[in-house]
Amino acid sequence: MNYRVTLFPSGEGWAVSCPDRIGCHSQGATREEALAHIRDAIRLWLEVETEESGLKRFEQAAVTI
Repeated sequence: MNYRVTLFPSGEGWAVSCPDRIGCHSQGATREEALAHIRDAIRLWLEVETEESGLKRFEQAAVTI
């Protein structure tokens, strides 16, 4: 899956968030590290959302119209 993320410099390196997943944020010392961390954060966000909703498994797909 592809998600849009917002990156911006912070006092500790880079901050990053995923607007499509409310509350999904991370950071890193470098831009690349921040992107790696947000990938993990999105994956964990999806796992928690799946568990809390009672779903046993989830799938996502991109649809272009």
